[in-house]
Amino acid sequence: MLLKLQQIIVKPGQQMLLQDISWQQLENILEEMGDKRAARISYSDGWLEIMVPLPEHEKDKEIFGELVRIILDKLQIDFEPFGSTTLKNERMRQAVEPDTSFYIQNQAAVIGKNRIDLNVDPPPDLAIEVDITSRTRFNNYEILGVPELWRYTKQGLEIFLLQDGKYIKSQSSPNFPNIPIIELVNEYVQQCLTIGRSQAMRNFRSWIENNL
Repeated sequence: MLLKLQQIIVKPGQQMLLQDISWQQLENILEEMGDKRAARISYSDGWLEIMVPLPEHEKDKEIFGELVRIILDKLQIDFEPFGSTTLKNERMRQAVEPDTSFYIQNQAAVIGKNRIDLNVDPPPDLAIEVDITSRTRFNNYEILGVPELWRYTKQGLEIFLLQDGKYIKSQSSPNFPNIPIIELVNEYVQQCLTIGRSQAMRNFRSWIENNL
């Protein structure tokens, strides 16, 4: 018996794992799911996981995206934001969707592009995962060659840098040298929860203006 994708319901905060999914089936599923969807996918060698984040997950990812944009704008660094775009490489049989992502060093290579194909395009310089309801797929990002990965958990922000094909934890970000990213992000994410996002972002902009 074959089921249509729309017959499958994954509730927020839950995941569904499918095996023996071919690359063409993955492409068909992504096309059927469309771009305007809450679900996130990760794919590795025939295994497809479909995840639906909780509402608080979506709020946190927007906060992270805004914090990074504020810093980049202040430093007058050119960048291309790609949000939760699907990062995929057919040759490597890998695909993953970060919560948000940025091209910084390689921004010129993706100007004008709406979709990313890692068969020909470089990976984003920074990918961010809010790891509240799902487990960050380190292997996907390692194989796809994403040089810097941020993971935010209930314990705070962690930075991972790709070295010799594996991630190692770091206390600093090469994309933002001489900036205490971990301390800054943790502080202002907490402010968003206590005094509200608008005031927290005003405070963050003020800190950036006064210290950078």
